[in-house]
Amino acid sequence: MDRINAIKSFVEVAHLASFTKAAERLGLSRLQVSRHVQELEQWLEQRLLHRTTRKVSLTQQGERALIRFERILNETSALVAESIANKTELSGTIRISSPIGFAQTMLVDAVSQFIAQHPRVKVDIHASDSFSNLVEQRIDIALRYTNTPDESLIARPLLKIGACVCVSLNYLAKHGAPLTPDELTDHPCLVHLNHNQWRFFNDNTRVEVKMAGPLVCNDVTTIVHAAINSAGIAWLPFDIARSYIQQQQLVPILTEYSLEASQLWAVYLSRSYQSPLVRAFIDFLSDSWQQDILPNK
Repeated sequence: MDRINAIKSFVEVAHLASFTKAAERLGLSRLQVSRHVQELEQWLEQRLLHRTTRKVSLTQQGERALIRFERILNETSALVAESIANKTELSGTIRISSPIGFAQTMLVDAVSQFIAQHPRVKVDIHASDSFSNLVEQRIDIALRYTNTPDESLIARPLLKIGACVCVSLNYLAKHGAPLTPDELTDHPCLVHLNHNQWRFFNDNTRVEVKMAGPLVCNDVTTIVHAAINSAGIAWLPFDIARSYIQQQQLVPILTEYSLEASQLWAVYLSRSYQSPLVRAFIDFLSDSWQQDILPNK
């Protein structure tokens, strides 16, 4: 029995809850996948899956085995990736999901460097401020700002990104600036659809302001340009705001308060063990982004 391929078949069936779908993903027949699982069960002398005509589900032993088998496959993938990196040039396609603003700045710079080093690699970037469904959209790596990553996915921390509240100089000249977070409700604020609760910290004090501004948008780049055009006050990730502040197109306000920083994660399905390229790219990002991006740093 080829135990590595048998383990791959079991992991796919466990995740997809279907022998047929697992066979399609692996490029095998349903009979081959079924035989792989049976051979594993015979080897371990325990049933790993409940099978009915309508449903496939894990047994308790199968749940425990899945965790260990995924570790084995990830370790195997790492070993293969190291071997490939030492012997030959990386090649293939990576599909990456990223927030729009981040894709236009730091990600595109990193991708440009990576494909310059590995000219046989192709990168597809899917820029969206909504979380992608990794399975349905066939995403290899999703970059996500969150302090609570999805437990059903493998998540690797990359760096922390701070935030700031900004306005244009023209806005300041006409309307002045709020002196406290509570005064934000007296000003037009530009709100991201996924972030309408702005949190501020000062010493041991935490202030939360629920925003409902005149402009709500699901794209941070649109919010940036609205702020530059003096439409209101914007909460922005600092990696995006930094260049506009340096060019004096935007000015940070409420600087005596700190804003909640977000962790940027690379998240991927456990099945990403199938691509050493995915692991190599995540390693590249981790090595490239070693310093957190925080205001006043």
